[in-house]
Amino acid sequence: MLLIRGGQKLGAFYGLSTYINNSNQKQIKIALSSLCSFKNFSTLSSIKIKYKYKIHFGIDDKVKPLLGLNTLCYINLSNCQDRRYSGLAARILNNSSPKIQPYMRLMRIDKPIGSWLLFWPCGWSIAMAAPPSCLPDFKLLTLFGIGAFIMRGAGCTINDMWDRDIDKMVARTKDRPLATGQLTYLQSLIFLGGQLSLGLLVLLQLNWYSVLLGASSLGLVIIYPLMKRITYWPQFILGMTFNWGALLGWSAVRESCDWSVCLPLYAAGVCWTIIYDTIYAHQDKVDDLLLSIKSTALKFGDKTQLYLSAFGIIMITGLITSGIVTAQTWPYYVAVGLTGKHLVNQICTLDINNPKDCAQKFISNQRIGMMIFVGIILSNLLKDLPKKQDQKNKQDGGKDCIK
Repeated sequence: MLLIRGGQKLGAFYGLSTYINNSNQKQIKIALSSLCSFKNFSTLSSIKIKYKYKIHFGIDDKVKPLLGLNTLCYINLSNCQDRRYSGLAARILNNSSPKIQPYMRLMRIDKPIGSWLLFWPCGWSIAMAAPPSCLPDFKLLTLFGIGAFIMRGAGCTINDMWDRDIDKMVARTKDRPLATGQLTYLQSLIFLGGQLSLGLLVLLQLNWYSVLLGASSLGLVIIYPLMKRITYWPQFILGMTFNWGALLGWSAVRESCDWSVCLPLYAAGVCWTIIYDTIYAHQDKVDDLLLSIKSTALKFGDKTQLYLSAFGIIMITGLITSGIVTAQTWPYYVAVGLTGKHLVNQICTLDINNPKDCAQKFISNQRIGMMIFVGIILSNLLKDLPKKQDQKNKQDGGKDCIK
């Protein structure tokens, strides 16, 4: 057993006592005495080993007790060495020149899940706005796909620029290019300028209503990383940012927004983002707490499943409302039903104290986006079939009369 004691001030704490045992399931007991400000301290960085963790608070499920004195918490740590992603994007990264790899990691090219989650609300809206019995505009889907990839990368760059000092002290993020010094702030700023220029180039392919609407979201992209320092609801701001495409996709097709359709769809997307990003945030809640970073994971605590269930209900309600207004057919409601089933399973089986389970649940949201998108397309293709069948029957009846 390795015993570490700290009698001097170590970041935010006095009197840190730590012990580690069991090579597979690491357990660390930290006595938090004379708790001061949460700055420049991480349990993980103090141990110098890469770990993930699950935390159990013995007193309450809120953050408030941790702001008192002599609070005791138990942290079960499981080894979490970096894993190589086996996807195509990761292979492209690994086979690229070492000079450009830091930039590719800065935009998370090896983790495309974020780009997909940004794209799906765009795809839903474009598909919903398509004429009855028609497939969604492939050109627009392509433009929005490229735009989602570029702007998600730009968002990651902005996030890392804001968090470059914090990322150094969090196990999951301390290997990011700005945190390790592989890239300087100036280099990332120049790179961001290039990303935003490409994003603007894509945006300019749309009508002017959509150009102005899309440009208006840039403020949200910039301020989101700051929100985690101000409010326990940064996931709400992220939801507003990530689902702007639910408005933009419709306007790109129709040259304006039908708010009776777009607002419920947008609200559904915002709730969806709060759900999956709260799950994601539970992976970092110990470091977030020690660094005074706020999140809905800390806000909800042990009541996370209850809160996520409420947001799930609002999400499904928003999807149904948009479906009714746009006269969707049965495939859409089947997709919404499957989405509800997926959410129930995701939330009810969620272990907020298991980072691996949180990561898997987060990634599974890719299926939700795809299910809704496919449901909208199939629904739209069936919209005018009864009318066409009636017209065909009338024509056939007329031919019989002539005969």
